[in-house]
Amino acid sequence: MQDNLNTCINKMHENNCSDTAIMQFERMYKVWQEDDAGWMREEDFLPLSLTDVPAVSDIYDSMPSHVAHSALAKTAIIKLNGGLGTSMGLDGPKSLLPVRRHKARRMRFIDIILGQVISKREQDKVQLPLLFMNSFRTSKESLNVVNHNRRFHQSDIPIEIIQHQQPKIISHNGKPVTFDSQPDLEWCPPGHGDVYSTLWESGILDVLQSHGIEYIFISNSDNLGARPSSIIAGHFAQSKTDFMVEVSKKTPADRKGGHFVINKQSNRLNLREMSQVHPDDKIQALDENIHPYFNTNNIWIRISALKKILKKYKGVLPLPVIRNNKNVDPTNPSSAHIVQLETAMGAAISLFENSTCIEVDRSRFLPVKTTEDLFILRSDRFHLTDSYELEDGNYIFPNISLDQRYYKNIQDFNERFPYGVPSLAAAASVTIEGDWTFGQDTHCFGRAHLQDLGQASYVPNGEYIGQHGIEPNEWLH
Repeated sequence: MQDNLNTCINKMHENNCSDTAIMQFERMYKVWQEDDAGWMREEDFLPLSLTDVPAVSDIYDSMPSHVAHSALAKTAIIKLNGGLGTSMGLDGPKSLLPVRRHKARRMRFIDIILGQVISKREQDKVQLPLLFMNSFRTSKESLNVVNHNRRFHQSDIPIEIIQHQQPKIISHNGKPVTFDSQPDLEWCPPGHGDVYSTLWESGILDVLQSHGIEYIFISNSDNLGARPSSIIAGHFAQSKTDFMVEVSKKTPADRKGGHFVINKQSNRLNLREMSQVHPDDKIQALDENIHPYFNTNNIWIRISALKKILKKYKGVLPLPVIRNNKNVDPTNPSSAHIVQLETAMGAAISLFENSTCIEVDRSRFLPVKTTEDLFILRSDRFHLTDSYELEDGNYIFPNISLDQRYYKNIQDFNERFPYGVPSLAAAASVTIEGDWTFGQDTHCFGRAHLQDLGQASYVPNGEYIGQHGIEPNEWLH
């Protein structure tokens, strides 16, 4: 295996990868070589109880406005923007996917992010620097959008850092994969845990401190709920902690998400991803009565403390390694089986002596990982305000099940909803089986269900879909 590791490292040198990127990959490769599954057994950890975690709703009224304002004035926003959305059939930056319209204008993820930051800057009179961690695949197109936004201005602080890349490795032998038809697919990002080595190597933390920034708030660009918050910034500042993660109460829809536990040996918080849960512990790990919170991946960090940790580990944090088994071409299941070695951003919580969690409501967790998520976000369940906040009544959404043969790919999805998705205001759940295209002004209610008719089918304009399919309009008789 050492020879295969050397082959990978040589490939990285030839591709002009940095020393930090190579050090990081070498560490992850050696952990993977040890063939340690990385289980985090239930017996070794204590769950976070409901009394361990303060809630934003409990501190909202007691937070002094000057404390909240001062903390936000010392905060920078970092958006993880390296994803391509290949699971939805996208081949460009996921953040350039249109979400909905605002005053007739088509709004993409990145437009809404920029709108949220601009609005908060104007409302609170703060500098609020915004940085995107782009990948080599998302940088050009994303920056083009940012630079063409006439209301967004940021000159003294860079608006992007570029995450590292490393070779995909062949599952059974550890060699770097070769894919001559699309050489770009031989490379992958090292997971969002790479944000730390990227911040270290870029020197951006020093730049931020020189502008009076003390805290960074990091979140995914596909989570439009992770908007700037002076109340949460104020709580983080008052807490005197160095690392804080926003968590939310689990629902049945959150069973796959990671959660935080307390290490019995170190008494520190640890992130446990579901891939690190032993099969014998799955039932307990999924039980919201035992582990009531899940990780939103919205993270607040004190810059001075992060710099000390990064200096200690020379920019490469010893985070647990996640083995992401895929095909070299994600769109072709017959292409070579490979492993992408990754780390998770939230796992760094175990390296800080002084860390905490805060409970937030679902309005701060609106991720889009699938077209089913997008189906809800584009529906009338949401209203996009002039401050670019996505508002809903209770953020408890209907369960959506779309036939993956016809709706998984974004192009197929868009073709079947040419006038937009149906109304979900009265829907408890939506199940679409088969190939259905929707007309204008359609409505789902109750447990809406369309069965597969074995052929391409159509929901006419203005129709209502209920438990038994397209409901007859009895008012006409």
